[in-house]
Amino acid sequence: MAEKKTREEIGREILRAAQSELYLNFPYLDAALSGLAFLPANGMTLAIATDGETLYYDADYLSERFLRGAESINRAYLHTILHCLLRHLAKKQGREPELWDLSCDVAVESILDGLTSPCLGIAPAPMRRSLYGSLREHMKVLTAEGIYRELLRRDLPEYERARLQREFFADDHGLWDPQGKKDQERNERQDQKWRAASERAQTGMETVLAGRAVGGEAVYEQVKVANRPGVDYRAFLRRFAVPREVQGVDADGFDYGFYAYGLRLYGNLPLVESPETREEKRIEDFVIAIDTSMSTSGELVRQFLSATYSILKSTETFSTRVNIRVIQCDDRVRDDTALHDLKDLKAYMENFQLIGGSATDFRPVFSHVEELRAAGELAGLRGLIYFTDGMGRYPEKRPPYEAAFVMPEDPALGIDVPPWAIRLTLTEQELEAAAHQAGEPAYTENPGGVDERDEDDLLELPEL
Repeated sequence: MAEKKTREEIGREILRAAQSELYLNFPYLDAALSGLAFLPANGMTLAIATDGETLYYDADYLSERFLRGAESINRAYLHTILHCLLRHLAKKQGREPELWDLSCDVAVESILDGLTSPCLGIAPAPMRRSLYGSLREHMKVLTAEGIYRELLRRDLPEYERARLQREFFADDHGLWDPQGKKDQERNERQDQKWRAASERAQTGMETVLAGRAVGGEAVYEQVKVANRPGVDYRAFLRRFAVPREVQGVDADGFDYGFYAYGLRLYGNLPLVESPETREEKRIEDFVIAIDTSMSTSGELVRQFLSATYSILKSTETFSTRVNIRVIQCDDRVRDDTALHDLKDLKAYMENFQLIGGSATDFRPVFSHVEELRAAGELAGLRGLIYFTDGMGRYPEKRPPYEAAFVMPEDPALGIDVPPWAIRLTLTEQELEAAAHQAGEPAYTENPGGVDERDEDDLLELPEL
């Protein structure tokens, strides 16, 4: 028993030493580095693992790695802390578990390989540099979400995925999965805790500790993306609505003068006559453009269209009769579909097929829309939404309507959106939240089966 206790104490001392050395090298991570309690992994086949609250460790594993060099312990400890700081644990639900674990490991190791502190060991291997380079061709910042989408698109063979898992493994992710309501509540608390630590780290690098945060750019760019304020896509779509009179009682137009006059005249008979129409903002003339180039993921297009459909079909946004044009374009317009009511919109969504696959040029869509406006087909156009990865040729002149370029998280490097354009970055979670608020869930990849709703309630889209 005494021998076992001694091993546990040694393991705890090794972690404390790593914690102290990392704090000296990265003081802007002070709150994060002290955010986990240490407990031995008794009875668990884990090397090092966390549930966001406690760091579980195997003392023999730590001792063996420590004898090979303290740098490996420092690196493993910071690897686990960065998972928490970037809130990878809370984002796992709804994704393919093994691929998400790998994506998180690649994202965190890319940060560690970008840090220049000697306490983290040697420079990255050529295989790692090659992978980072190929991923950066599709995203500016190597976040877990962006890497997950790219690896999902690549559909890696089993042996290649296993090779990457061995290369980037540092800790066990088995405690990330909530097993019940109690675990989910704990995860929500931990997510709030680590969001606060992440915001503190970002503030430290930007202000007080800016002069001492040398070499921390790799941490800063990912923390900044993780702390980006959420976007209410449903509220964003409403900016393209125009005031229209609709049938319905207008409670705000109720005249209390007539009510009081009736009481005075008849004693117990108020005069009540509410207006039968009211003014609401509804979307009528509207353009949805879809980038169908090779760089745009079909799964993201599916989710964007599903969320947009769910929002537009909500009664407070969508008029009974509308004039929506859905335009698919890569380097030229591939398809233009006119939709005039909810039935048209639903039929289009159910039979949607992605057309195209060439380079990206945004100008043909704007030219085509101008032709439609000149012909009187989009006379009341208030806005155009272009779903794209952001890479392509933009029009030089501002159109006479609002134009928004909606991009998935972590758009590609070197995107220079014109100053007249609205740039909106949406995560998959934000699209799902907007669709749920509108009353219908967006399409999500759900290997475990149907969500809480029945199958008949879900919007089924064909494979792209």
